[in-house]
Amino acid sequence: MTAPILVFDSGVGGLSVLAAIRARLPGTDIVYAADNAGFPYGTKTEAEIAMRVPALLGRLVERYRPAVAVIACNTASTIALDRVRAALDVPVIGTVPAIKPAAAMTRTQVIGVLGTAATVRQPYVDRLTAEFAGGCTVLRHGSARLVELAEAKLRGTAVELTDCARALAGLLDQPGGDRLDTVVLACTHFPLLGPELLAASPRPLTFVDSGDGIARRVATLLGAATVGTPALRAVFTRNDASVDALRPALHSRGIDGIDFL
Repeated sequence: MTAPILVFDSGVGGLSVLAAIRARLPGTDIVYAADNAGFPYGTKTEAEIAMRVPALLGRLVERYRPAVAVIACNTASTIALDRVRAALDVPVIGTVPAIKPAAAMTRTQVIGVLGTAATVRQPYVDRLTAEFAGGCTVLRHGSARLVELAEAKLRGTAVELTDCARALAGLLDQPGGDRLDTVVLACTHFPLLGPELLAASPRPLTFVDSGDGIARRVATLLGAATVGTPALRAVFTRNDASVDALRPALHSRGIDGIDFL
Protein backbone atom coordinates (compact mmCIF):
# COMPACT_ATOMS: atom_id res chain seq x y z
CA MET A 1 0.00 0.00 0.00
CA THR A 2 1.31 3.43 -0.97
CA ALA A 3 0.72 6.41 1.32
CA PRO A 4 -3.06 6.13 1.66
CA ILE A 5 -5.87 8.51 2.39
CA LEU A 6 -6.93 8.03 6.01
CA VAL A 7 -10.68 8.47 6.49
CA PHE A 8 -11.73 8.61 10.14
CA ASP A 9 -15.10 8.50 11.89
CA SER A 10 -16.57 7.18 15.11
CA GLY A 11 -18.54 4.57 13.16
CA VAL A 12 -19.64 3.85 9.60
CA GLY A 13 -20.83 7.36 8.71
CA GLY A 14 -17.55 8.18 7.05
CA LEU A 15 -18.29 5.54 4.43
CA SER A 16 -20.44 8.18 2.75
CA VAL A 17 -17.33 10.36 2.47
CA LEU A 18 -15.21 7.41 1.35
CA ALA A 19 -17.67 6.85 -1.52
CA ALA A 20 -17.30 10.46 -2.66
CA ILE A 21 -13.50 10.23 -2.50
CA ARG A 22 -13.45 6.98 -4.47
CA ALA A 23 -15.65 8.54 -7.14
CA ARG A 24 -13.00 11.23 -7.71
CA LEU A 25 -9.87 9.20 -6.97
CA PRO A 26 -10.81 5.61 -7.83
CA GLY A 27 -7.25 4.26 -7.87
CA THR A 28 -6.08 5.67 -4.54
CA ASP A 29 -5.34 3.50 -1.50
CA ILE A 30 -7.59 4.23 1.47
CA VAL A 31 -7.61 3.24 5.13
CA TYR A 32 -11.02 3.64 6.73
CA ALA A 33 -10.76 3.98 10.51
CA ALA A 34 -13.80 3.61 12.76
CA ASP A 35 -13.54 4.36 16.48
CA ASN A 36 -16.26 1.90 17.39
CA ALA A 37 -14.89 1.71 20.96
CA GLY A 38 -15.75 5.40 21.33
CA PHE A 39 -19.00 5.34 19.36
CA PRO A 40 -21.14 7.44 19.35
CA TYR A 41 -19.43 10.83 19.48
CA GLY A 42 -22.65 12.84 19.23
CA THR A 43 -23.66 12.11 22.81
CA LYS A 44 -20.23 12.77 24.34
CA THR A 45 -19.00 15.99 25.89
CA GLU A 46 -16.76 18.40 24.03
CA ALA A 47 -13.97 17.67 26.52
CA GLU A 48 -14.14 13.92 25.88
CA ILE A 49 -13.95 14.37 22.10
CA ALA A 50 -11.21 17.01 22.29
CA MET A 51 -9.04 14.57 24.25
CA ARG A 52 -9.84 11.35 22.42
CA VAL A 53 -9.72 12.31 18.74
CA PRO A 54 -6.23 13.89 18.50
CA ALA A 55 -4.65 11.04 20.46
CA LEU A 56 -6.34 8.38 18.37
CA LEU A 57 -5.53 10.04 15.06
CA GLY A 58 -1.93 10.36 16.18
CA ARG A 59 -1.75 6.58 16.59
CA LEU A 60 -3.41 6.00 13.21
CA VAL A 61 -1.07 8.37 11.39
CA GLU A 62 1.96 6.73 13.02
CA ARG A 63 0.76 3.29 11.96
CA TYR A 64 -0.44 3.95 8.39
CA ARG A 65 1.60 7.02 7.33
CA PRO A 66 -1.16 8.56 5.21
CA ALA A 67 -0.69 11.28 2.61
CA VAL A 68 -3.72 13.07 4.01
CA ALA A 69 -6.13 12.49 6.89
CA VAL A 70 -9.85 13.18 6.62
CA ILE A 71 -11.95 13.57 9.75
CA ALA A 72 -15.20 12.32 8.21
CA CYS A 73 -17.23 13.31 11.24
CA ASN A 74 -18.94 16.65 11.77
CA THR A 75 -18.90 16.32 15.56
CA ALA A 76 -15.20 15.54 15.79
CA SER A 77 -14.33 18.22 13.24
CA THR A 78 -16.29 21.04 14.84
CA ILE A 79 -14.75 20.25 18.23
CA ALA A 80 -11.25 18.87 17.65
CA LEU A 81 -10.07 19.86 14.15
CA ASP A 82 -7.69 22.62 15.30
CA ARG A 83 -6.14 20.35 17.93
CA VAL A 84 -5.65 17.55 15.42
CA ARG A 85 -3.98 19.86 12.90
CA ALA A 86 -1.64 21.18 15.60
CA ALA A 87 -0.69 17.64 16.64
CA LEU A 88 -0.15 15.98 13.25
CA ASP A 89 2.44 16.52 10.53
CA VAL A 90 0.12 15.55 7.64
CA PRO A 91 -2.61 17.62 5.98
CA VAL A 92 -5.92 17.21 7.81
CA ILE A 93 -9.29 17.86 6.17
CA GLY A 94 -12.30 18.30 8.41
CA THR A 95 -16.01 17.93 7.79
CA VAL A 96 -18.24 20.91 8.43
CA PRO A 97 -21.98 21.35 7.83
CA ALA A 98 -22.72 22.23 4.20
CA ILE A 99 -24.44 25.49 5.11
CA LYS A 100 -22.80 27.49 2.31
CA PRO A 101 -24.14 25.35 -0.57
CA ALA A 102 -27.51 25.01 1.19
CA ALA A 103 -27.84 28.78 1.41
CA ALA A 104 -27.09 29.03 -2.31
CA MET A 105 -29.71 26.39 -3.14
CA THR A 106 -32.67 27.42 -1.02
CA ARG A 107 -35.55 29.25 -2.67
CA THR A 108 -37.47 30.03 0.52
CA GLN A 109 -34.47 31.23 2.53
CA VAL A 110 -35.23 28.70 5.26
CA ILE A 111 -32.77 25.84 5.69
CA GLY A 112 -32.38 23.14 8.30
CA VAL A 113 -29.27 21.70 9.89
CA LEU A 114 -29.83 18.08 10.89
CA GLY A 115 -26.92 16.60 12.82
CA THR A 116 -26.00 15.22 16.18
CA ALA A 117 -26.79 17.22 19.30
CA ALA A 118 -23.08 17.87 19.78
CA THR A 119 -22.70 19.29 16.27
CA VAL A 120 -25.76 21.53 16.05
CA ARG A 121 -24.93 23.32 19.31
CA GLN A 122 -21.38 24.24 18.28
CA PRO A 123 -20.35 27.90 17.82
CA TYR A 124 -18.79 26.77 14.53
CA VAL A 125 -22.32 26.39 13.15
CA ASP A 126 -23.07 29.95 14.27
CA ARG A 127 -20.02 31.20 12.40
CA LEU A 128 -20.89 29.32 9.21
CA THR A 129 -24.42 30.67 9.39
CA ALA A 130 -23.24 34.25 9.89
CA GLU A 131 -20.71 34.01 7.07
CA PHE A 132 -22.67 32.14 4.43
CA ALA A 133 -26.37 32.20 5.36
CA GLY A 134 -26.91 35.63 6.85
CA GLY A 135 -30.06 36.15 4.82
CA CYS A 136 -31.57 32.81 5.79
CA THR A 137 -33.48 31.40 8.69
CA VAL A 138 -31.43 28.42 9.88
CA LEU A 139 -33.22 25.83 12.00
CA ARG A 140 -31.32 23.12 13.86
CA HIS A 141 -32.15 19.71 15.24
CA GLY A 142 -29.98 17.00 16.79
CA SER A 143 -30.81 13.33 16.32
CA ALA A 144 -28.87 10.51 17.92
CA ARG A 145 -31.46 8.06 16.60
CA LEU A 146 -30.49 8.57 12.95
CA VAL A 147 -26.90 7.67 13.77
CA GLU A 148 -28.09 4.40 15.31
CA LEU A 149 -30.30 3.71 12.29
CA ALA A 150 -27.46 4.24 9.82
CA GLU A 151 -25.23 1.85 11.75
CA ALA A 152 -28.03 -0.72 11.94
CA LYS A 153 -28.82 -0.36 8.22
CA LEU A 154 -25.27 -1.29 7.27
CA ARG A 155 -25.55 -4.34 9.52
CA GLY A 156 -28.61 -5.45 7.54
CA THR A 157 -31.47 -4.11 9.68
CA ALA A 158 -34.43 -2.46 7.94
CA VAL A 159 -34.97 1.21 8.75
CA GLU A 160 -38.35 2.33 10.09
CA LEU A 161 -39.50 5.39 8.17
CA THR A 162 -41.33 6.67 11.24
CA ASP A 163 -37.95 7.25 12.92
CA CYS A 164 -36.78 9.30 9.93
CA ALA A 165 -40.05 11.25 9.86
CA ARG A 166 -39.66 12.02 13.55
CA ALA A 167 -36.16 13.41 13.00
CA LEU A 168 -37.35 15.60 10.13
CA ALA A 169 -40.26 16.80 12.25
CA GLY A 170 -37.69 18.17 14.68
CA LEU A 171 -36.94 20.74 11.97
CA LEU A 172 -40.26 21.07 10.19
CA ASP A 173 -42.31 21.59 13.36
CA GLN A 174 -40.23 24.56 14.48
CA PRO A 175 -41.49 28.10 13.79
CA GLY A 176 -40.69 28.76 10.14
CA GLY A 177 -40.36 25.06 9.39
CA ASP A 178 -43.37 25.17 7.10
CA ARG A 179 -41.22 27.13 4.61
CA LEU A 180 -38.07 25.01 4.96
CA ASP A 181 -36.97 23.56 1.62
CA THR A 182 -33.30 22.53 2.09
CA VAL A 183 -31.80 20.28 4.76
CA VAL A 184 -28.08 20.10 5.56
CA LEU A 185 -27.16 16.57 6.58
CA ALA A 186 -24.61 17.62 9.18
CA CYS A 187 -23.59 14.11 10.17
CA THR A 188 -21.78 11.80 7.77
CA HIS A 189 -24.03 8.93 8.89
CA PHE A 190 -27.13 10.64 7.53
CA PRO A 191 -26.41 10.39 3.76
CA LEU A 192 -26.45 6.61 4.27
CA LEU A 193 -30.16 7.09 5.05
CA GLY A 194 -30.80 9.21 1.95
CA PRO A 195 -33.53 6.99 0.43
CA GLU A 196 -35.31 6.66 3.77
CA LEU A 197 -35.20 10.40 4.48
CA LEU A 198 -36.61 11.16 1.04
CA ALA A 199 -39.38 8.60 1.53
CA ALA A 200 -40.21 9.95 5.00
CA SER A 201 -40.36 13.61 3.92
CA PRO A 202 -43.91 14.99 4.07
CA ARG A 203 -43.11 17.25 1.10
CA PRO A 204 -40.23 17.60 -1.40
CA LEU A 205 -37.02 18.62 0.35
CA THR A 206 -33.49 19.04 -0.96
CA PHE A 207 -30.79 17.29 1.08
CA VAL A 208 -27.18 18.43 0.88
CA ASP A 209 -24.05 17.02 2.54
CA SER A 210 -20.31 17.65 2.60
CA GLY A 211 -19.07 14.50 0.87
CA ASP A 212 -18.30 15.87 -2.57
CA GLY A 213 -16.72 19.04 -1.18
CA ILE A 214 -14.36 16.94 0.91
CA ALA A 215 -13.52 14.76 -2.09
CA ARG A 216 -12.69 17.83 -4.17
CA ARG A 217 -10.38 19.08 -1.44
CA VAL A 218 -8.60 15.71 -1.21
CA ALA A 219 -8.15 15.64 -4.99
CA THR A 220 -6.70 19.16 -4.92
CA LEU A 221 -4.15 18.16 -2.28
CA LEU A 222 -3.13 14.90 -3.92
CA GLY A 223 -3.12 16.02 -7.53
CA ALA A 224 -3.75 13.64 -10.43
CA ALA A 225 -5.78 10.52 -9.80
CA THR A 226 -3.86 7.28 -9.34
CA VAL A 227 -4.42 4.58 -11.96
CA GLY A 228 -4.69 0.98 -10.85
CA THR A 229 -6.44 -1.25 -8.37
CA PRO A 230 -6.59 0.43 -4.96
CA ALA A 231 -5.92 -1.23 -1.62
CA LEU A 232 -8.81 -0.56 0.75
CA ARG A 233 -8.63 -1.52 4.42
CA ALA A 234 -10.71 -0.84 7.49
CA VAL A 235 -9.42 -0.51 11.03
CA PHE A 236 -11.54 -0.61 14.16
CA THR A 237 -10.65 0.32 17.72
CA ARG A 238 -12.55 -2.65 19.18
CA ASN A 239 -13.10 -6.19 17.94
CA ASP A 240 -16.68 -7.20 18.62
CA ALA A 241 -19.69 -8.79 16.95
CA SER A 242 -20.72 -5.54 15.28
CA VAL A 243 -17.59 -5.64 13.12
CA ASP A 244 -18.48 -9.08 11.76
CA ALA A 245 -22.00 -7.83 11.01
CA LEU A 246 -20.52 -4.99 8.97
CA ARG A 247 -18.32 -7.18 6.78
CA PRO A 248 -20.87 -7.55 3.92
CA ALA A 249 -21.39 -3.76 3.76
CA LEU A 250 -17.63 -3.18 3.80
CA HIS A 251 -17.09 -5.81 1.11
CA SER A 252 -19.71 -4.17 -1.11
CA ARG A 253 -17.62 -0.98 -0.89
CA GLY A 254 -14.41 -2.75 -1.87
CA ILE A 255 -13.07 -3.19 1.67
CA ASP A 256 -11.98 -6.70 2.51
CA GLY A 257 -9.03 -6.30 4.87
CA ILE A 258 -9.80 -5.43 8.50
CA ASP A 259 -7.30 -4.42 11.19
CA PHE A 260 -7.71 -3.54 14.86
CA LEU A 261 -5.93 -0.73 16.63
